[in-house]
Amino acid sequence: MVTIEQIKSLVERADALRKYLDIETKIVQLQEEELKTQAPEFWLDQKRAEEQMKKVKGIKYWISGYNDVKSCVEELQLAFDFYKEEAMTEDEVDTAYEKSTKLVEDLEMRNMLRREEDKLGAVIKIVAGAGGTEAQDWAQMLMRMYMRYCENHNYKVEISNILEGDEAGIKSITFQVDGEYAYGYLKCENGVHRLVRVSPYNAQGKRMTSFSSVFVVPLIDDTIEIEINLANISWDTFRCSGAGGQNVNKVESGVRLHYPFKNPVTNEMDEIVIENTESRDQPKNKENAIRLLKSQLYELELEKRRQETAKIEAGKKKIEWGSQIRSYVFDDRRVKDHRTDYQTSNVGSVMDGNIDEFIKAYLMEFGGEEN
Repeated sequence: MVTIEQIKSLVERADALRKYLDIETKIVQLQEEELKTQAPEFWLDQKRAEEQMKKVKGIKYWISGYNDVKSCVEELQLAFDFYKEEAMTEDEVDTAYEKSTKLVEDLEMRNMLRREEDKLGAVIKIVAGAGGTEAQDWAQMLMRMYMRYCENHNYKVEISNILEGDEAGIKSITFQVDGEYAYGYLKCENGVHRLVRVSPYNAQGKRMTSFSSVFVVPLIDDTIEIEINLANISWDTFRCSGAGGQNVNKVESGVRLHYPFKNPVTNEMDEIVIENTESRDQPKNKENAIRLLKSQLYELELEKRRQETAKIEAGKKKIEWGSQIRSYVFDDRRVKDHRTDYQTSNVGSVMDGNIDEFIKAYLMEFGGEEN
């Protein structure tokens, strides 16, 4: 049964959200921004109008989100009063408390996503580590985990390139996740993921350890301007393999982009290489490869900005690529995040894409350091 202290604590968190989100200012701001949409010439500039509508939608989200929290918490307080009068049951009060807590936590977590890139979609690349078939199988399992996560959150997924394993699994995959705040939530997946299990590919039935790297960068949209020197781009074309029928194998629809540039983070010459085999249409594959190039260049610019601030640099050390961020120990039934110490014994659920609690734990602990 929920206690009065728990309810008071939730009420305090809801009140704190009103202050953190500065709801009064947002209400005034919404009125001002909506006035701009009523101008006669508003829709003459389509791109600018769409940006303005997104801005209005963003402000409305915070106001309506807080109003939902306030309403739900008030209903919880009322339910507790009814319970004392024996007009409601313990289960009904507990249900009201769980609903209110979820709304408060969801808004608290979204409040951690205040950086400009957080609202964008994401590009995820998974690369199998050393270890042959076992590591490649692990990379495919991670791919499925993220695909299921995206499905659970109604995110659209498009595979840009996939390299199948020699016997099973995959060597690497790159896919786009299109959905609001996909990057903000999935950025914490950057790093090395470690699997420990009794391998089905080991004849002696030994316990084996495998690693796969996960890289997440923002998927830029039309509102982000990234300059690239088209003259620096060179292309290779090749025949795709795998699913797709005879046309995929006969036509050189796959493209490989090479882009030499000066890395803004290291100040040294570097090269980005991107393969795209998403469709049978070579021009479309080239177009998408350029979009992925812009996403990587955008991420490098963001990295440069993060390094300019000592506070951000301190937070960055916790999410640096190449660090082992999470272990999945199948026979011990344990998945543990080494950054937050959050763990669960429900391995099956995690591998089915239910990683929300890991994301929540990360954002609630480190999200504030990034803003």
